[in-house]
Amino acid sequence: MRRLALSLMLAALAAGPAAAEQDLLLGADMASPAMTQAEMSRADIEAMITAAHGKPIDLHDKALSGLDLSGLNLRGANLRTARLNKANLRGADLGGANLEQAWFIKADLSGAKLMDARMFGITARDANLSGADLSRSMPIGDFKGANMSGATLVDLRGGADIKNQSMGLMRAVFVSVNLTGANLKGANLGRSRLEYADLTDADLTNVMLMGSDLSGANLTGATVTGADFKNVDVSGARLIGLKGQDGAKDWSARVNVDRAITRSAN
Repeated sequence: MRRLALSLMLAALAAGPAAAEQDLLLGADMASPAMTQAEMSRADIEAMITAAHGKPIDLHDKALSGLDLSGLNLRGANLRTARLNKANLRGADLGGANLEQAWFIKADLSGAKLMDARMFGITARDANLSGADLSRSMPIGDFKGANMSGATLVDLRGGADIKNQSMGLMRAVFVSVNLTGANLKGANLGRSRLEYADLTDADLTNVMLMGSDLSGANLTGATVTGADFKNVDVSGARLIGLKGQDGAKDWSARVNVDRAITRSAN
């Protein structure tokens, strides 16, 4: 399972946009028991937490899909390659947890604490992360269609690692993600994929966006003071009512500026 997750992640995140959309789940049987069932119960995990006496528990490569793990203290837990599809983690504490190559498709992480979590190769399509705190986390993975409305993503580290070209261009995929009202102050989203993302009223103060794809994204009412727009593709993006536009960096260095939407139709 671990080898499959790694191969799928590398193929998708290193590929071009069209290929990434098709390849991420290629070869994975999403209807298999490994992806849809749980091999442990909530009681089993609660017992592990109790026995650990405050130390992080090890759940790596476990099948935990569909479980109700809401409100649990999983701080620092090892969930590498674990499957938590459609799991309920509402309000859970996953601060500093290892979520690398884990699966969270359609999982409920609303209000969860994910500060400093490691998310390299994570698959969290259509997950609910509304109101969650992902400050300083590293979401180098696929969040397509996720709900991050009202989430805190301060100092997020989702930018591409251009020093690691041997493994391809690893970056955050926030395609069609709901980021309305999200706090992204100081986040690094350089070379990230944000096509059709909803950033209405989001705080992008000092966000690194250099080289990212914002085509079709909605930035209506967003705060962009200090945000770096160098080589950012804004084709079809709604750049209406922006706050702090005069303080944005490399505003004139955007790509496809003539195709951006800068006036409301009303």
